[in-house]
Amino acid sequence: MWELVKSGGWMMLPIILSSIAATGIVAERLWTLRASRVTPEHLLGQVWRWIKDKQLDKEKLKQLRADSPLGEILAAGLANSKHGREIMKECIQEAAARVIHELERYLSALGTIAAMAPLLGLLGTVLGMIDIFSSFMSTGMTTNASVLAGGISKALVTTASGLMVGIPAVFFHRFLLRRVDELVVGMEQEAIKLVEVVQGDRDVDMPEGKA
Repeated sequence: MWELVKSGGWMMLPIILSSIAATGIVAERLWTLRASRVTPEHLLGQVWRWIKDKQLDKEKLKQLRADSPLGEILAAGLANSKHGREIMKECIQEAAARVIHELERYLSALGTIAAMAPLLGLLGTVLGMIDIFSSFMSTGMTTNASVLAGGISKALVTTASGLMVGIPAVFFHRFLLRRVDELVVGMEQEAIKLVEVVQGDRDVDMPEGKA
């Protein structure tokens, strides 16, 4: 393996660094974007119990805000619920914008790596091909098919490496963007329920056995 990496030349270094960065981003985002962490089940029901039992105070709001991204959005709405429906909605939208920005963290970098890695591999191949033909021209040697084929195969190592990094990066970039979209839709639905519940337009669905 080391010989294969060496044959790719110095362009293998940015490709390897890109693969390490992409792996770290994917692992961190998969852990961070868990539905159980972002949108805990029955959180709205818990908030409604606090409201009915008159337990919703600053400490509860602080706890809710720190508990999860959905909790941060709900807390923003609850903190301004006395100012009317429109103000409550505006505060929820502002909090949601911050939360979505956090959910999308590093995804732009992952997309950049997905686009850049194959190009780095292609650049490495082009530079390798230039070196191969330059060496033949400078030495005045007659082109030997086996030597030329061996040089070209080494030059293609960077292209293969770039694709090996870029293809999984593209897949996970699209996958994680889709997951963020699904989480955002879920949080939006919960926030709408909160506004309607607090403003007295509907009842909240309580978890079985906990109502």
